[in-house]
Amino acid sequence: MKRIRVRRTLRTTALAAGALAIALGGLPASPVQAAEPAPRIDLRVLVVFDGGPATAAIAAELDGAGTPYTVVDLEDAGRPVIDAAFLADEIDGRPRAKYQAVVLPNDNPFPAGSPEMAALAAYERTYAIPQVDAYTYARPQAGLEYPVNGGYAGPVDGITAQVTAAGEDGPFGYLEGAFTFEDNDPAVDESWGFLSRPRAGADFTTYVDAPLPSGTGRGSLVGEYRHDGRRELVVTFVANQYQQQFRLLARGIVDWMTQEVRLGTSRNWFSVHVDDVFASDDRWDTELDCTPGDVDCRPGEGTPDPIRMTPGDAAHAVEWSRSRDFTLDLAYNGGGSVEYREEHGGADPLADRLTEEPEAFRWINHTYDHPYLGCEQDVSVVPWKCAVNADGTVRYVGRDEISRQIADNRRWAEDAGLPLDSGELVTGEHSGLKLLPQQPEDNPHLAPALADNAVGWLASDNSRDPVQRQVGPALTVSRHPMNVFYNAGREAEQVDEYNWIYTSRAQGGSGICEDSATTTCLDAPLDPATGYPDHIVPLEARIAMGHVLANDPRPHFIHQSNLAEDRIAYPVLDRILDRYAELYADDTPLVNPRMSDVGEELRERAAWDGAMQAGRITAYRIGDTVTVTAPPGTAVRATMPAGTTRVLQDGAAAFGEPYAGTVSGSAPSRPGQDGVTLSLPSAPAAGAPSSGPARATAPAPDGPLPAGAERPVPPGAERRPAGAER
Repeated sequence: MKRIRVRRTLRTTALAAGALAIALGGLPASPVQAAEPAPRIDLRVLVVFDGGPATAAIAAELDGAGTPYTVVDLEDAGRPVIDAAFLADEIDGRPRAKYQAVVLPNDNPFPAGSPEMAALAAYERTYAIPQVDAYTYARPQAGLEYPVNGGYAGPVDGITAQVTAAGEDGPFGYLEGAFTFEDNDPAVDESWGFLSRPRAGADFTTYVDAPLPSGTGRGSLVGEYRHDGRRELVVTFVANQYQQQFRLLARGIVDWMTQEVRLGTSRNWFSVHVDDVFASDDRWDTELDCTPGDVDCRPGEGTPDPIRMTPGDAAHAVEWSRSRDFTLDLAYNGGGSVEYREEHGGADPLADRLTEEPEAFRWINHTYDHPYLGCEQDVSVVPWKCAVNADGTVRYVGRDEISRQIADNRRWAEDAGLPLDSGELVTGEHSGLKLLPQQPEDNPHLAPALADNAVGWLASDNSRDPVQRQVGPALTVSRHPMNVFYNAGREAEQVDEYNWIYTSRAQGGSGICEDSATTTCLDAPLDPATGYPDHIVPLEARIAMGHVLANDPRPHFIHQSNLAEDRIAYPVLDRILDRYAELYADDTPLVNPRMSDVGEELRERAAWDGAMQAGRITAYRIGDTVTVTAPPGTAVRATMPAGTTRVLQDGAAAFGEPYAGTVSGSAPSRPGQDGVTLSLPSAPAAGAPSSGPARATAPAPDGPLPAGAERPVPPGAERRPAGAER
């Protein structure tokens, strides 16, 4: 079993009257006059942007977590000037630092002798504000030797980086240790960097390093440089927000620069919905290059050959879920079992096996018969179109039929003893919702039918309908489709259809990839024998891991056919779970929420982001007290050091839930309070050795929270790119 590390942090511990008490092991005290009150530090980050991917990546990380920041774009002629007045002022007689951290494109992006850099340096010294150099050249000014002095400059694709002992005890303790930089295309340099040793005499601590290609020692990739009363996090490789090496380190970079005191929250999420359980899925025909029985084949073309799980497949799903400690969400169609019993003398061994152990899974209503619930489909043509009335208006499936499909399936589950959240619904093919190009609007009968059945959460396809929106009483929960096809039960079928979609017409494919601006054609068709394990599995796992590491709670979905026959879903899921376990320490577990919890998370994020963008949230720290105000009904989302408590009128309560060495969560304002006040754990006096708080240890995934703890919030899908004020 992996160990859970005790993490020692270097953070500003107290802002006492008369001086800034800085737990930095010997840095000089602040020049703030003794008579002055302790300064106020606003919880906002300053991002100085130069158009490059490194600063944009950090801004995206802040966006995803819901952490406020301000951008100064160096390429904007009308940008504000960074001077003392821009950085600090006074409020109610108290000095105020407007930014808790500074992100620069490199260690000094300004011209030589720039007064802006001088203002930043003075600001950082005065208020103990950390600086991140998002991507800088290894040089003495950053505490490192030039690469020519025994280091390396060049591509870093495929290198194996290592979190050092200092990194484990510090900002990157949530990582298991070693990780490999992406190298997705050997013909392309995907990442560039400098590996260099700390300069002799420099106060430099390496947090992440890698072996020098010369084979003589190791060079720093991420480290902390202390000098001139300031702290810099020096990053010497460039990455964009989508590369796994950045995603792995992003949390630690933000924790370091905010000293674990910030607005916003972040988790690594992964849920998998399995659609069409108890029904069957039509099979891809490798000769016809379509799916007989479904709408991509012309009527009467081919012979349908359905794929349906067996009792053995069900038993394997139960065993797999338990062995992996991972709960699948089964989206079921009760009518599929009823139909099977009618055709097989009353027996349905699959349904019997799955309902023997219903608690092994979570269950979601997927409608009784899985009909298309949007417009009535005219399948006499390929692609299909919406049927129309005599007056030319679109003919839609009616409210009564939609309502019957929801209610009948719910009753079937109750009779079968399935544990069900009746407010969750996945319609067949996400039907009823708009679908371009055939149906540009929602079925007008969908919202009333959802109201008839008290549906609060409605699944949508993230590739078509990614933003949460209101449909009658329900909010949508978008799901990521995995490219493991619904009409494939065997690897050979998956590869054949994959080749059809992703190869050019000259190579025997459909040419869809040639006609699409967003799809890339394969260089050559995949080998039917090896294409699935060697190409599709690693690619799909990498795509899903990108969502997991981007603080994206949206579920992924596959189909019951993928758990049948060759059981082609498991290699992808196993690769994701295995890779995650290799990368992360035990105190940073994969979060596996059900659909309604995802919906609540997305709704809460939207309210938080909206209030922030409207300027209705303020947050600051004075000493060891953090004060946050937000509009009524908006839960405050924050990440804090372990041991942080919430100050209440009648006492105190633990705040948040342990995750990745900190505690994080959301807390609504309580009656009589216009915001949330948090008390940070006590810290050693200035100049004393700083061991920091004990590393927060996460409870078991489904375990209870400590008494009085606030609702845990694991946030953030990617929002907008770096822009002005947020």
